[in-house]
Amino acid sequence: MEQNSNGGEGESHSVMTEEELVQLQWRRETVPRVLTFVSSKLPQRDLVSLLLVSPWLYRTLSFNPPLWQILDFHEVNNAGYRLLAALSLPRYKDVKQINLEFAQDIEDKHLELLKNKCSSALRNLEILNLNGCQKISDKGVEAITYVCSSLRVFSIYWNVRVTDVGTQHLVKNCIHVIDVNFSGCKNISDKSMQLVADAYEELESLNITRCIKLSDSGLQYILQKCSSLKSLNLYALSSFTDDVYKNMSHLAQLRFLDLCGAQNLSDHGLMCIAKCNYLVYLNLSWCVRVTDAGVTAIAEGCTCLELLRCLCPMCMC
Repeated sequence: MEQNSNGGEGESHSVMTEEELVQLQWRRETVPRVLTFVSSKLPQRDLVSLLLVSPWLYRTLSFNPPLWQILDFHEVNNAGYRLLAALSLPRYKDVKQINLEFAQDIEDKHLELLKNKCSSALRNLEILNLNGCQKISDKGVEAITYVCSSLRVFSIYWNVRVTDVGTQHLVKNCIHVIDVNFSGCKNISDKSMQLVADAYEELESLNITRCIKLSDSGLQYILQKCSSLKSLNLYALSSFTDDVYKNMSHLAQLRFLDLCGAQNLSDHGLMCIAKCNYLVYLNLSWCVRVTDAGVTAIAEGCTCLELLRCLCPMCMC
């Protein structure tokens, strides 16, 4: 035993060698720094597993907010309660993106619980993917959008329970949206298009694939007010006519246009679309009235085009 500075006796302490100090610094600083970089490229499940590697790494990763801005529960069982549990953790206090695609047990009750218990964690949410969540209704849309005022991307593909009422909640609660995916939402009508057009004049992407209740009037609302559109997906919508197609020339920034199955599109309508000079992708598959004349107009007007799909019986392309 040896005396301490006060004259008392205390236990002797070993002094770390220089090599041991270097190893300690490597474990505490270098390894967490490298793994922080690597972890930014990992799937969420692997990222969570890394928290168990060491206390140092746990502290390093837990207090690195950019790593915890995405919650991905796509195709996961019991996703509703898992999402609630995750959002109760401090590291998810600033989540920016939630993916619940095809998490088919998600119901309105889960979204209502999020509203009531996790509203502060959702205040900065920008991207919400509810694709394939077929149990969600207008009630659920109302609940989740109420607490997501920063939302910019809203996707609810393949949902036949959501109606114009759900759209009304969306545009009322989320005023910053620039990307909407209603693909397969067969119960929304022209009213939804009017609501979207009035609320989102800066809209950049709209997908209304197989929204079978839409008419020329609905699309006309969009074309008149949403001149910033860069992507417009009208796949499998055969009811639109040249009366509305000719007004697509207003979309000067359009890059992506899917018209597959546009049975009423003629060469005249296509010649107007050819004024969208910055088109990069155009799908004309099964546009049965289009001939070589219309396709030629596209070739001459859309010089930025990189991909043209054309299975038109009346043309030779």
